[in-house]
Amino acid sequence: MATSSIEWTELTWNPTTGCDKISAGCKFCYAEIMSRRLQAMGLEKYAAGFKIRRHESALTIPYGWKKPAMVFVNSMSDLFHKEIPLEFIKKVFKVMNDCPHLIFQVLTKRSERLEVDWPHLNWSENIWMGVSVENDAAAHRIENLRKVPASVRFLSCEPLIGPLSKLNLKGIDWVIVGGESGAHPRPMKAEWVVDIRDQCEKHDVAFFFKQWGGRNKKAAGRELEGIHHDTFPKPKKRRQVKEAV
Repeated sequence: MATSSIEWTELTWNPTTGCDKISAGCKFCYAEIMSRRLQAMGLEKYAAGFKIRRHESALTIPYGWKKPAMVFVNSMSDLFHKEIPLEFIKKVFKVMNDCPHLIFQVLTKRSERLEVDWPHLNWSENIWMGVSVENDAAAHRIENLRKVPASVRFLSCEPLIGPLSKLNLKGIDWVIVGGESGAHPRPMKAEWVVDIRDQCEKHDVAFFFKQWGGRNKKAAGRELEGIHHDTFPKPKKRRQVKEAV
């Protein structure tokens, strides 16, 4: 099933699977854990476990989705991983370009490659581009993202494992924040979340609080100061390159 339980999307689409760790946010990667489970269940798509694989057959899937929806691209991988050829990334973008009734949410930790490769890709208005920013050490990814002429640029601060008190939100449209979950979650302090929310409000950036996380994330809930923050960005026209640089 492509239906997603992730609060900020509706469907998932994985034309590639597998990844490897590059920063602190990757320590307890949920996709790696899930890949091993799916491998143990005998699913052919995950026969290689968490090794990078391209799935040509998956490229046709979005053409079958006729109703408008938000689609998280590669919940089980990173489209801009060094082992994924640019030609395959172009194929993924072609599918997204061909399906304007769907909003595709692409998220990467490999912002340096994104900065190099984005000029070779067709950024139709239905493609939202984001980077993961789990702590200050990952904040440089925002600068790479700011150069991309996506109609929506967003940050995923999940798992948030440190404060982000001086975010440069110029050119950013949406910020998602969430705590780590699983067997050994690292703590997320409430003041970190409140500070990010306040920065978003100051700069008129949409703010989405996904979860507190913890070993029992359902029990911890999603309320921040008694409120659910479920704001989505307002779609924009495709940015011009000169605006992105």
